[in-house]
Amino acid sequence: MNKSDLLRYKNLLLSKQQELSTGKSLAAAIPTAGELRGDPVDMAANETDAAMQIRLHQTDGKLFRAIEDALTRIRHEEFGLCAECGQPIGKARLEAVPWTRWCRDCKERQDSGS
Repeated sequence: MNKSDLLRYKNLLLSKQQELSTGKSLAAAIPTAGELRGDPVDMAANETDAAMQIRLHQTDGKLFRAIEDALTRIRHEEFGLCAECGQPIGKARLEAVPWTRWCRDCKERQDSGS
């Protein structure tokens, strides 16, 4: 992979990292525990929203760590190589998921449990 490609992927990763960092605060998104506002339907909806916000925050945390890991691989000149088979990861896959560690074939095998 040439330096121009690496710089492009690094910028994509940094952009996504910035997007995650400037997202709305988890504390602001989750209603206060035990907060009693509205009728039982409103309270149930608030509890569901809070649970969803927590799950989204956990997913964002995993993505943030994957981006950090990808940036480390760029620094160590290991970016774009599959962690499983060692082969180059296709450009189309890196464009779609620049933080990926696996080529399409290895990821499909993982997902299918083979």
